[in-house]
Amino acid sequence: MFVSRSMTQKVITTDPEASVFDAYEKMSQNRIRHLPVIGADGRLIGIVTDRDIRSALPFSMIKDPAHTAETEKVKDLRVMDIMTTDPKTIGPHHTIQDALVLIQELRVGALPVVDKEGKLKGILSVRDLLRAFINVLGFGQPGTLLCILVEEKVGQMKKIVDAITEEGISFGSVLVARYFEKDKRAVFPYLLTQNVARIKRKLKDMGYTLVDPMEWYLDELPKYEKE
Repeated sequence: MFVSRSMTQKVITTDPEASVFDAYEKMSQNRIRHLPVIGADGRLIGIVTDRDIRSALPFSMIKDPAHTAETEKVKDLRVMDIMTTDPKTIGPHHTIQDALVLIQELRVGALPVVDKEGKLKGILSVRDLLRAFINVLGFGQPGTLLCILVEEKVGQMKKIVDAITEEGISFGSVLVARYFEKDKRAVFPYLLTQNVARIKRKLKDMGYTLVDPMEWYLDELPKYEKE
């Protein structure tokens, strides 16, 4: 899936000469946390986040914009004074997987999407990514997530898929994760049914170990027993 299909296209922007108060008001009114800054030539030159705003404006002013004493101190503060210049961006033809890795590496909440000329085409936020992956993984439909431990060898995935489809069960998605034991993987099929007792018994009879996905940790893997 490409970024262009998942990004927010109608982006609220600001210019570098705008006051920080105007930027704060735009964010509040539109309930957004990122405000791209566009130059006179239409190219992206920076970005302002809600964190930048909160760092620049006194807390008393954010709580009460009519607080005249505090407002007077920062009345001349402009977007250019607090924005991040030359922000990291992504192209519309990158994939959402690329975007997810980049957001994780940069530890940012959103990426402006620009074309080859540097002109803004959209913005991709963590919320946009979550919506895209919910759609891709089928989690928007009622179902059940299983966790199956398998040996890392050719043919294992086919056996699991065949076993499940033989029961007339449809897949929302299938994910595969690394496991702490060498030569093992954890397979996470999301099944579009809540009646999974029979298929769980079948998988166990085939010699697979099932783990409760609610006890699965990405950083601290759970202990388990073969049932």
